[in-house]
This record gives sequence, C-alpha cells and structure tokens, in this order.
Amino acid sequence: MRWLTLYARSRQVPASLAAVVVSAVTVAVLARDGSGGEGPTEPGLPVLVLAAGAMAFSVGLGGQDLALDRTAAIRWVPRRAAHVLFAGAVVAAALLTVQSMGEDMATPAFVVRDSAGLMGLVALGATLAGGQYAWTLPFAWLSYAFFAPPPTSTPTQVATWMLLPPGTAAGTWTALVLTVVGTAAYAFAGPRR
Repeated sequence: MRWLTLYARSRQVPASLAAVVVSAVTVAVLARDGSGGEGPTEPGLPVLVLAAGAMAFSVGLGGQDLALDRTAAIRWVPRRAAHVLFAGAVVAAALLTVQSMGEDMATPAFVVRDSAGLMGLVALGATLAGGQYAWTLPFAWLSYAFFAPPPTSTPTQVATWMLLPPGTAAGTWTALVLTVVGTAAYAFAGPRR
C-alpha cells in the first residue's frame, strides 16, 4: 500500500484532487445563483467543471524523471491506463456528488461521456506533447467548441461533442474514440519526453 501512496504523491494526485473539488464546488455555487431549478439544460458549466478536472489531473501524467520511471518493477502499461481511468472516474464523481447536494446541472450519462472523453484527450495530449502540456489539447478543443457554428452536420457535431446532449451518436462515438485512443496511446507510449 505504501507504493500507492508514493505513486499518488509523485503524480501530484492530492493537488489535482483539490483542484477538482474546488472547481466543482465553485461551479455548483454559480449554477445555484444563476438558475431557477429547471434541471439540466445548459451544458456549459458542467463541461467547464469536467474540463478543469481533466486538466488538473493532466499534471500527473508525466513523472519527474522518465528514466527512473522506466526502472519500476511493475509494468507501466496497466499503471498508466489505470491512472487515466481513475482520474476520469474521480472527475465524474466530483461533479455528480456536488450536483446531488444542490442543482442538477447535467445527467449522469452526459457527465460520464464527457469525463471519459476529456481524460482520453488529456492522455493523448500527454503522449503527443508531454505531461506539462497535456492540458493544451482539451483546452483548445473546448475553446473551439464554445465558438463553433451550430452542430447541424456531422463534422460540427464531432467538433462540439462535449456540448451535445447524451445519446447523440456523434458525441458518444467521439468521446469513446478519444477515450480508447488516448488511454491506449498513453498506456503504451507514455508521456513524450
């Protein structure tokens, strides 16, 4: 069990977890002040919480010393995959927990889909640009999604998958592909040096 504690500290999990909780609580307070309790309608605030959580966990996707990481007795592939999946679950759970205490900002299907897709995007960013820049890919995609034209065609639905309602085929498939490709790429290749 000691190795798990050391791993969590070396990957800055406590700081990332604190950032996730703070962002979820902050957005819940903003949602409470701004809505009349109509239920989940506008996806902007929940997507911001999920993106902030994924970006907070991105700092732990690269170790301090890659040469030291490669000397570990346990294989890195399952450890990296578990790290990405666990982070996605924590981000989703934080929003769902805060949401259960107050405003209903998003459905569980929406939260799970976006959390998984965003963590896959962060993992892909770590593979392509390194752990210190893993946050840039979800940040750029989210920025584009907020200003993209209305999702009337399949390409624009793929571009705005984070904001689409749950059950939309393009949104679900885009999130699934990003989750699988990002997690697999990070698990097998690791962060870029």
